[in-house]
Amino acid sequence: MKTKGKHAPEPEKGKPDKEKLLKGKYNTRTWNHFTGEDDRLYCGIWESTPGKVKVDYSEWEFCHFIEGKAILTNEEGKSWTLKKGDAFIIPAGFKGTWETVKKVKKHYVILLPKPAA
Repeated sequence: MKTKGKHAPEPEKGKPDKEKLLKGKYNTRTWNHFTGEDDRLYCGIWESTPGKVKVDYSEWEFCHFIEGKAILTNEEGKSWTLKKGDAFIIPAGFKGTWETVKKVKKHYVILLPKPAA
């Protein structure tokens, strides 16, 4: 873990691949506070600017919104509107879209699948 004094780690800035970006800019910042379980478990804070992207989860993720609003839509077209205070799990295998409507900041816990033996 990279830290600066007693402060949070430096944020990792990100942008989606062009083929995944559907709308907006969708710039992200991630502050990973913990890595464990043989580099399969990640915990921290993530934020994004407004935009819409295609998502395809191979990992399991728990999210808790600190601020903002987003719409998560699965391949079948079912949508969930998420906002400050909401907590939810995105299961491995989920495919669809993530649309940040109002700048999102969330806690996350990600568990990657075990490597094939």
